[in-house]
Amino acid sequence: MTAEPVTARRSSSRGSSGSGYSAKHLSVLEGLDAVRKRPGMYIGSTDGRGLMHCLWEIIDNAVDEALAGFCHRIDVVLHADGSVEVRDDGRGIPVDVEPKTKLTGVEVVMTKLHAGGKFGGGSYTASGGLHGVGASVVNALSERLDVEVDRDGKIHTMSFRRGVPGLFDGDGPDAEFAKKSGLVVSGRAKKGVTGTRVRYWADRQIFIKDAEFDVDALRARARQTAFLVPGLSIVIRDERGIGGTEVSEETYLFKGGITEFVEFLSKDEAVTGVLRLKGSGHFKETVPVLDGKGHMSTQEVERELGVDVALRWGNGYDTDVRSFVNIIATPKGGTHVSGFDRALTKTVNDQLRAQKVLKASEDNVTKEDIAEGLTAIVTVRLAEPQFEGQTKEVLGTPAASRIVANVVSKELGAWFTSPPRGDKQATKALLEKIAGASRARIAARTHRDVQRRKNALESSALPAKLADCRSDDVERSELFIVEGDSALGTAKLARNAEFQALLPIRGKILNTQKASVADMLKNTECAAIIQVIGAGSGRTFELDQARYGKVILMSDADVDGAHIRCLLLTLVHRYMRPLLEAGRVYAAVPPLHRFEIVNPGGKKNEVVYTYSEDEYRALLADLQAKGRSFKTPQRYKGLGEMDAIQLRETTMDPASRTLRRITVSETDAALEVFDLLMGTDVAPRKEFIVEGAQSLDRERIDA
Repeated sequence: MTAEPVTARRSSSRGSSGSGYSAKHLSVLEGLDAVRKRPGMYIGSTDGRGLMHCLWEIIDNAVDEALAGFCHRIDVVLHADGSVEVRDDGRGIPVDVEPKTKLTGVEVVMTKLHAGGKFGGGSYTASGGLHGVGASVVNALSERLDVEVDRDGKIHTMSFRRGVPGLFDGDGPDAEFAKKSGLVVSGRAKKGVTGTRVRYWADRQIFIKDAEFDVDALRARARQTAFLVPGLSIVIRDERGIGGTEVSEETYLFKGGITEFVEFLSKDEAVTGVLRLKGSGHFKETVPVLDGKGHMSTQEVERELGVDVALRWGNGYDTDVRSFVNIIATPKGGTHVSGFDRALTKTVNDQLRAQKVLKASEDNVTKEDIAEGLTAIVTVRLAEPQFEGQTKEVLGTPAASRIVANVVSKELGAWFTSPPRGDKQATKALLEKIAGASRARIAARTHRDVQRRKNALESSALPAKLADCRSDDVERSELFIVEGDSALGTAKLARNAEFQALLPIRGKILNTQKASVADMLKNTECAAIIQVIGAGSGRTFELDQARYGKVILMSDADVDGAHIRCLLLTLVHRYMRPLLEAGRVYAAVPPLHRFEIVNPGGKKNEVVYTYSEDEYRALLADLQAKGRSFKTPQRYKGLGEMDAIQLRETTMDPASRTLRRITVSETDAALEVFDLLMGTDVAPRKEFIVEGAQSLDRERIDA
């Protein structure tokens, strides 16, 4: 056998050797270039959120000095030229030369990733900045950054453009720039005065054009930090003059710490005072540690974790539990929150059994039962906590769960068994409230099981007075909740039975803003409404189970009708709020007057409806001015005064009716209004009624 000659052929473009991809195509980003190439990796985004994240990084460095006990005041200034400045009276960034890099401490902190005083444990026992990238990332993403450090009786200054050290010949980011490394001594500092001032202009090559500093978010963060670091004064000064406003300045200083924070967050009436649970624990972990020569070695170190929890129960139903690690918010929780939840649930259940508030046959309460009306701040302090990612939203340190649980169990158990003077009644009231929430949840669950659409349709559980529609198309179907049986008869004749259902209610239903869940479920009218809608109530409400696409409240156009509508909306807002949020709740708008205009000759008379006193007067004046003849206008005091044809064409026919959609655009504002109009506190409601008495249309009073 002879071997065939081998001929050289051009490699295919799909082949590995001929694809044009080789080592020379690999890019190695040096220093801060990686930050500018992929800023989202470090600050999340390049919009307003990323802009604020940069500011948090600089502020948190100053707060770390406060946590270490060296800083007592932080000033944040939003300048009119678009720059932002953070000043603190801490120790100041080190200005001596770092042996390994031969650079000053300021230049190391501002230009080197993963460099800082929070790795070895010698400078900070607890801090928010852990990865050593905060200041250097802000520097890399700034068109200009100036640093001033007061130390050793001197003022040391240094400037950077996009992370490169140098000198600016003038003010602002557009001044001439020359590269130069090293600190400059620009003056003398007062004796004993130390601190750091950082001013920077965010680089608009990186951030989108519309990115702006959010002063409201800044103030909220400053207030939160001032609560978490008692005695620290934080000043927010806005010199931008946005919207023609003058320079504004706010100072935040709280000496009560997280106790004041809980009081600030709590809006409802107190069941207990603010409880403070404090303690600490030790744990060991294996971590890489830098030795004196800068080499990394693995060592087992002992850590101390401090726990400080403030909590308070009110008579409301909302829960607000916020967690922090070294003053860094962890909105998604973590091991410290799981330890808190576990200990809270176990301790409360133990006390409910020990004090015989729960019967032996009753199930244990759940975390959700205990959390009704709870406002809590859970804080832990430790060196080098383990977070999930640079955003630090979740604490991952495993030992935190055990230590927090031990502290909460011990301190909360002691409060229940040996309450301080005057707190014994509060402990009993709290246990009764939690047991009541559990029983109401179980009752609601039982109710929910018979309210699902399939069960409701297949059983005789639907109220007999419901006049249901034939269609099962949820998007098309409508439920009219009608005031009174008298209007029901006319409405039955006026409706389109194909897709319009009617549910009459008798009189004024229960005020659910005052009543408990159990009382609401016992109320015949409330139970009927929840049952007919078929989607459950409260936390078990499921919007996609609702049997009707529209829920329309149809009441008389008088004061009593408005009150009934308000009571119905209170029920929907409190127990079926997703209906409101989805825009599926409407109020029918029946007319107030009916004009029959006489047409000359044999033409049919024209009928015109008006829906307010202003419309009535305007139409009356117009007819009189034109010399038109009309019969005496009919004033409707209620829906029952209309015949079926009139009710259909004015209120029920989709082609000619007017509906008012009820929405909740501002949940907090809506809650305040419902609490004012329907809550337990009578005095503010009386004041509101007296103040509004002059604007009442007396024609609407059916008397």
